[in-house]
Amino acid sequence: MTMLRVRSRDGLERVTVEGSHITVSQLKTLIQDQLQIPIHNQTLSTDRNLLLAKSPDDFLRFTDMTDPNLPISSLGLSHGSMIYLAYEGERTIRGGPAVTPAGSFGRKMTVDDLIARQMRVSRQEKSHCDSVSFDRDCANAFQHYVNESLAFAVKRGGFMYGTVSEEGAVEVNFVYEPPQQGMEDRLILMRDAEEEKRVDAIALGLGMRKVGFIFNQTVTQEGKKEYTLSNVEVLLAAELHAESEMKEWVTAVVKLEVNEEEGGADVHFEAFQMSDMCVRLFKEGWFETEIGPEDDPKLSKMKKEVVVGVKDLKEVDNDFFLVVVKILDHQGPLSCTFPIENRNVETTMRALKTHMDRARSLPFVKRISDFHLLLFVARFLDVGSDVPALAECVRLQSNVPEGYELLIDSMANTC
Repeated sequence: MTMLRVRSRDGLERVTVEGSHITVSQLKTLIQDQLQIPIHNQTLSTDRNLLLAKSPDDFLRFTDMTDPNLPISSLGLSHGSMIYLAYEGERTIRGGPAVTPAGSFGRKMTVDDLIARQMRVSRQEKSHCDSVSFDRDCANAFQHYVNESLAFAVKRGGFMYGTVSEEGAVEVNFVYEPPQQGMEDRLILMRDAEEEKRVDAIALGLGMRKVGFIFNQTVTQEGKKEYTLSNVEVLLAAELHAESEMKEWVTAVVKLEVNEEEGGADVHFEAFQMSDMCVRLFKEGWFETEIGPEDDPKLSKMKKEVVVGVKDLKEVDNDFFLVVVKILDHQGPLSCTFPIENRNVETTMRALKTHMDRARSLPFVKRISDFHLLLFVARFLDVGSDVPALAECVRLQSNVPEGYELLIDSMANTC
């Protein structure tokens, strides 16, 4: 007998089949018999992205298992293989575990029992963020560094800054990369409070705010084809979302996907929001934060059981916590040619001189319309008054006061 693993919105289950010679139609019949999901409600695929589909129309995009006469062996499925299942409606579970009555005629229900019954984890269908649009230059600067300099071998991250419309559309116009240590499977942020004050002061003058976090996945992350975000990545994303106190907060991921047909690889951006329940669970301390090498990266561990679908579980599929956000792009008001902070090479006064000389033909305000340059210069200005005032000149594209011009020119000429 052959066992197939079936992952659905209810978690991971198993189906026993006679062998890999059976057809997709026969497999659907077995799923109906063993998991009580009617054949006409089933959509099957070997693509995990099926679990992120929000509607029956989205299900139609997954066509690899739509031919009922296709042998599952032709899909490379064998004992222990994973398939993904989406279905409409509710399912009825036969032969479920016996229920122990609670209350005056049975076991007393504890406060923890009551709380756990309220913690029902399900997919959040609609995000609070209508879309996220990336400034082309800042997005390209980030992906170019992780691709060309880091070769997607270690993680890199940055805070995204921009604006949020009344309709919930987020625009990202620059990315601040804090001090950090990137490894193959995790990212440690070594945040500098004073530097972040300067970043926020610049954003204030530009009429912008912190709107999300972006990071890359590495090419060597174990089992990354089986998950969208790992448990470590979910923890970091949930922590930063909770810290933001902002419902439109966006988490963006940069991935290198192998293109087998063309024999190359493509860089992809994906954007999500962590679900309201995910952020609540993190704030209330439900997540196990100690993750060992033996833990499955596609599952987040809870300290107590939560209700997922029809089951009480202490491990939740990470995809339950993700809400997909549409990605757009635009050309923002800032350039992104000045060396970026906290990378391998320290930014010097010579870099400032090179930048200013290269743009000498432009008006002074245009020459300094680069967040990373403003952050470099901000180290020598008063963060409470001068920094936002200089940034406001950039926002308005107005004349820069002579004192600031003289200061920046003198800095550039000290090398």
